[in-house]
Parts: sequence; C-alpha cells; structure tokens
Amino acid sequence: MAETLKPPYLQKDDRRGEIQVWIVDGSYVRGHLDEEFTNFGQHYRYPYIPDNEFWIDEEAEHDERAFFIDHLLVENELMSKGVSYEKAIVEADRVERRERRRAGDVAKATLHGKQLPDAQSVHERLWKRLENGVHVWIVNGRLVRSVFDIDFTAGGHDHVYEFVPEGEVWIDDAITEKERGFVLLHELHERNQMSAGAPYSQAHAESSRLEFRCRHHPDELHDALASEGWA
Repeated sequence: MAETLKPPYLQKDDRRGEIQVWIVDGSYVRGHLDEEFTNFGQHYRYPYIPDNEFWIDEEAEHDERAFFIDHLLVENELMSKGVSYEKAIVEADRVERRERRRAGDVAKATLHGKQLPDAQSVHERLWKRLENGVHVWIVNGRLVRSVFDIDFTAGGHDHVYEFVPEGEVWIDDAITEKERGFVLLHELHERNQMSAGAPYSQAHAESSRLEFRCRHHPDELHDALASEGWA
C-alpha cells in the first residue's frame, strides 16, 4: 500500500546520516505554519520542523537542492552545538556560495565580457508593465541567489535591493504558479508603501499581513492586487 503523506510533505528526496530530506509544499507552510518560511529550513531555525528532517520547498524551475542541503548541513550542525543562527548562517552561506561558484552560475550572469554581473541577465520574462511605469519581471531566482544575494527569496524590488534596477519588481521563478499572485501582492504593496515614505520594517510587516489574509481568503486577491495598481 502506497504511503499516504500529510501536508506539507510531498516526497522524500534524500538522506544524510540520520536526517531525512523532504520536499515540502511551501505554500502550505506559509499559509498554515509560518508565513516567513523561505526556500528551506531545519529544526534549530524553525522549531516546527522535526529535528531529524530538512525541509526544502518544491521548486518551479531550476534545481537548487544540492546547494540548500549543503547549507542546511552546516547550519544544523553548528546550531545543534549551541551556535547562534546569526553566526551559523554566515558559515553556511560561505559553503553554499562556494558550491554555487563551482557550478558556474556567476559566469552565466556576466554579459558581454563585463567584470560585474548584469541585472538584465537574470530576467526570464516580463510579466507586466504597470500604468505607473513599473516593470514586473519573472527572474531566474537561482542566478539571483548565486550572483547578487544568496538570501533572495520569493521576490523583491528596487526600494529594498540595490541590484534591482529602478522601477522594477522581481518575482522568483522558483515560486510555483499557485503562489505567484500572493508574492506579487506582497511586493507591490511593500513597494507602494515605501514609495510613500514608509520604512521597510513597517511596509514589510503590513505586506506580510495582507499576504497572509489573502492566502486564507483567495477570493480577495484580485481586488487587493487591483488596489496596488495591477489592473
């Protein structure tokens, strides 16, 4: 008889010693357990994850599981010994960056012989040009993390990330189609609030609350997006 999996588990992916690596439904986690869950996690960072498991969000596009597992192995080992998350993530990020360089990702984002990566190199497709002139792009999240910011998750915009060109909102192509509308709402609301003078901390908190509400009331998503200029 086939194993019946319960949310948020989707499939067993790998095993590292006593630790089972699971591919999980990140949409379920963000909607029911933790709206701030990112691309992956382990018990000492997210206590709701069992201590013998790593969780990796299902990916819509490019495979980054090997990078994430390498990161989690370091982070988990250090935190299990009492090292703070703030210190553990520095070492884990260092290991992850090394593996991303070895994979050749930096070269893929450097265009026309330039020494520095070009932001346009991560553009996958233009989703929409808004009436206020803002361009919303679906971007190659793997390259963004490998080249610009290893902690980039879900989306971002020019008022938060210095590498995002002026007037652009980026949506990570690793986000599955069913989640993109909620992430888009968060980024548009946050950017609009910051354009009006709100500090990032306030704009992010308000956007997270709005996103969380719409995840639980998806019938409100269309109107919420329209109020942010997505017509």
